[in-house]
Amino acid sequence: MTRFTIASFNVKNLIGADKEYYQFQSYTPEEYAWKTDWTANQIFTMDADIVGFQEIFEEDALRNVIAEADRIGGASNEAAIPSKSKSYHRKAIFRKLGYTPYGDAALAFAPNANDTGVPGERRPGLAILSRFGFVEPPEIIQDLPEALNIPFRELGGDDGGSFRLSRLSRPILKVRIPVGDQIITVLNCHMKSKLGEYLRPAGADFAPESDLTQYDPVGRALGSLRAAVRRMAEAWVLRRAIVTELEQGRPVLTLGDFNDGEHAVSSEIISGETPFKNYSWMLRHDAKDHSDRYSRGENTQITNAVNDMRLTSAEALFVRKSLRDMVYTTAFGGVYESIDQIYMSRHFHPEYDNRIGEMDYFSVLNDHLTDGSHAEAPYNKLASDHGQIMAHIALND
Repeated sequence: MTRFTIASFNVKNLIGADKEYYQFQSYTPEEYAWKTDWTANQIFTMDADIVGFQEIFEEDALRNVIAEADRIGGASNEAAIPSKSKSYHRKAIFRKLGYTPYGDAALAFAPNANDTGVPGERRPGLAILSRFGFVEPPEIIQDLPEALNIPFRELGGDDGGSFRLSRLSRPILKVRIPVGDQIITVLNCHMKSKLGEYLRPAGADFAPESDLTQYDPVGRALGSLRAAVRRMAEAWVLRRAIVTELEQGRPVLTLGDFNDGEHAVSSEIISGETPFKNYSWMLRHDAKDHSDRYSRGENTQITNAVNDMRLTSAEALFVRKSLRDMVYTTAFGGVYESIDQIYMSRHFHPEYDNRIGEMDYFSVLNDHLTDGSHAEAPYNKLASDHGQIMAHIALND
């Protein structure tokens, strides 16, 4: 049985020292050293075979962190793992204590097409690290070959305009990874945040809604609406890429910072629909009278079609299996929620007869998170503001 782990890690603004990524925000050499050490220790603790990273401004900064994780891991191995001359060196506990360095691992970096390199106006990309390498060149999805035009209708039937999307706010990175006898498609994403999008009038220095001394609740709500529509449109682009893989019979793992909870509309767009309990109860799409409902055979056909294209949250499976009632990856203003996810195709679902494997554990590293409300535990700006999540998956022989 082949076992592997896959993790998602929003590192929060990884960039070198003395580089202004957002306005007036940069790291001193000391702060950069602290952040590198902290991030490397998280990678060492996870020791994951596949890691999807978000908020990476520079590939070199990430490579430095990975090298530091390997240094920490090498020192740990030297201290904790007995030499082969010891009769007990084969005991299972030492396999658990051991760290596998990333020296031979493959790293794919997707820079953000919106990043101009101008100090204070940088935009982060993302990356995937794989101990198994890649079987094809990584694919970056951000500039759409054809713009996505989403038409709307007024409730009276008239034309309601449309929303147009030609470029995502952040890239989606797709790779295909050989694990055991399988080749698994992994997609890493960072959906548009909930921060409002406000329009700056021509010639103005800033959008009126950003002036909190002249608080405009209606205008700021409109900014949130723009962000939500963009996030859902980006989720659909990701969904289209997922379905393309599933239609070819490929196992899929999708992970990243969804910037929304599992039951948000954008997340449900990514995962796909949940099948209706029984389509035999439902009126047909072409019903001519009250008794025109789907047959039992059609119920089975529709249910299978929906499930074939559906992804399942690793966290949701873990909570159901363990009876644990709460997992969270962010904390802000007293609200604890999970916006970082690992979604799995049907190929990994424990109730699917033709599964190629399944998850047997789910890890969360969130002890560093606070919501800033406790005086004795202030938020540390250098640590990530996200918890790290990791699925432990066993493939069938």
